[in-house]
Amino acid sequence: MGPDLAGRRCPAQSTGKCVLCPTCAVVSGFGGAGAFSDGKLNLTERVGGELADYLDGGQVRELISYVDSVYLELGAPDRVYGTDDKAIAELKRKAYRQGFLLIPFRIRHMGSDGGYRVLQNFRRLLEELGVEFRFGTPVERVEVEDGRVRGVSLAGGEFLPSRYVVVAPGRVGANWLVSEARRLGMRVESGRVDIGVRVEVLAEVMREFTDILYEPKLVYYTKTFDDKVRVFCVNPGGFVVTESYWGIVTVNGAAREDSKTDNTNFALLVSVKFTEPYKDSISYALDIAKLANNIADNQPIIQRLGDLLRGRRSTPARISRSVVEPTLGGAVPGDLSFVYPYRYLMDILETLQALNNVMPGIYSDHTLLYGVEIKLHTAKLDLKRNLESKTIQGLYAGGDAAGVSRGLIQASASGVVIGRDVARRLAG
Repeated sequence: MGPDLAGRRCPAQSTGKCVLCPTCAVVSGFGGAGAFSDGKLNLTERVGGELADYLDGGQVRELISYVDSVYLELGAPDRVYGTDDKAIAELKRKAYRQGFLLIPFRIRHMGSDGGYRVLQNFRRLLEELGVEFRFGTPVERVEVEDGRVRGVSLAGGEFLPSRYVVVAPGRVGANWLVSEARRLGMRVESGRVDIGVRVEVLAEVMREFTDILYEPKLVYYTKTFDDKVRVFCVNPGGFVVTESYWGIVTVNGAAREDSKTDNTNFALLVSVKFTEPYKDSISYALDIAKLANNIADNQPIIQRLGDLLRGRRSTPARISRSVVEPTLGGAVPGDLSFVYPYRYLMDILETLQALNNVMPGIYSDHTLLYGVEIKLHTAKLDLKRNLESKTIQGLYAGGDAAGVSRGLIQASASGVVIGRDVARRLAG
């Protein structure tokens, strides 16, 4: 659907303002949404996906090790965070005393710049192997006959026949994939959605944790509603960015390996899974983000925590007085309480207050909040251990859109599972 890697250019990088491109170059094109992510390689089966639901732990660890070795060959850095067991044990105790579960793991950080270089190398390698690419070419339908895949029909009407089809359209293609799966009679398990804010503080506030872990993953259950809230996608020395899903602007974070800001940002996300009778969690999240867009003229909202606690909107003058200098240009000062339902707002504020006891300085008047951030953990397709459909022979699904992964490593590993299985079958 999107362009080739070299053609992925976001106008907001120069203007500071999202212009709602028909196809968002930040999330679509060669490399998917991972191309402009923070480039984190989570070297564990516990974080970043659900592959352990299909394979045993040893198999998943073998896949992660293999995928990591490929990233290294393509130019990923040698340094790995999360290896100091003694320091990690102390951080876990500190977090647990305040009601937080800290999930430590080994992580390799490429940065958005390093990740782009790795993808350039990967792109060249695939071209040398004879892979044919088609860009700006959305698939309209997966064609199936008598329980076996026949190929795909493109939006322009062309039919591409194939014995095997791998469907991995990423988060931006999640709605399409779920719709296609239901049309084809595949069982789809309703997914959950994470809705929250992007928090930006001075880097020193979180340095004790980020120097050791790079990304401290913390889980908290709120006192009022007992909802699960998690600290996610921490970017030490990073910057806040925008991305667009189906014409709706949301926020995210990233960091470069070769240059750092004075700030650290992270997502604070409330996890919700709907049951009967409402199951469309993706539309629910997008409706909240769309409301923020309507209020802020299709841009993210930025608000100081102190203004939110005092029941007033932030203004440009109040933002300029913050000791935390915003890293996202184009965000509109406003009032996030007009956007989030009461339950989400309480969950966010309670978690920030508790987190301040772990990392003093988080619950400061000067802390910046950006909204809306959403993470679409899409509906889970009914797949075999080899990630082939249980009902349609030759049709495979992988990556984030299929509910298999939530990060670079497990998305890559799901592709390896599929690739090995197809290669085995082609070999006879």
